[in-house]
Amino acid sequence: MKVLAKNIRTLRHQYNWSQEDVARRLGISIPAFSKIETGITDVNLSRIEQIANIFGVSPVKLLADEEELNEEPQQQLLDEVRQKLLEREEEIHALQKKVIVLYEELRNKQSVHA
Repeated sequence: MKVLAKNIRTLRHQYNWSQEDVARRLGISIPAFSKIETGITDVNLSRIEQIANIFGVSPVKLLADEEELNEEPQQQLLDEVRQKLLEREEEIHALQKKVIVLYEELRNKQSVHA
């Protein structure tokens, strides 16, 4: 249980979540979560699965060594950053189209008035 507790704490820190954030997601009290994170409370399989789902890892990762655990959140973070970049590129492309349309409208108005 100490490895599980340490991995949960590590993930919580990687996500910059407070104990309150995780407790709320689990639907339990902060003291109850604190006991899980410190290894005081034994955790059943369904709770391990619930915690794993919250952090987006497999239950096996929660029970694995910390080095193995660190790889997945970093990859997830990279995937999220890539997705945000793609969204920003799409926004820029849409704005460029709008600028071109407005430029053409302005040009057409100027040629009508000339």
